[in-house]
Amino acid sequence: MDREELIRRYFNAWIEKDISVLPQVFAENAVYTESYGPKYHGLAQISKWFSDWICKGTVLEWTVKSFVHQGNFTAAEWYFKCDYDGEVSEFDGVSLIEFDGEKIIDIKEFQSKAEHYYPYDT
Repeated sequence: MDREELIRRYFNAWIEKDISVLPQVFAENAVYTESYGPKYHGLAQISKWFSDWICKGTVLEWTVKSFVHQGNFTAAEWYFKCDYDGEVSEFDGVSLIEFDGEKIIDIKEFQSKAEHYYPYDT
């Protein structure tokens, strides 16, 4: 499975609420840093976070816009929309993903507001 397919499979696991995908995607010692601060060390913590999150939330959309590859790294630009505990939110984001062979060893997420405005347009 190539990197892009692996990333799309991971994003889709959130939509499908399919935790069985995680061991196929993440190395046992992977590190995951969310855009707003939380950090998870190892597949066990990533799996715990996933299972806890899907109890209260549903990912409505997680669409990849583009990929950039360099060495062991892939940057994925995406759009994300979810309903968490009755509140719908959406944002654009980028994940900087490092691979260790066939699996993800590190993810760092960054987000931006999905609604953009152009202050200098007339």
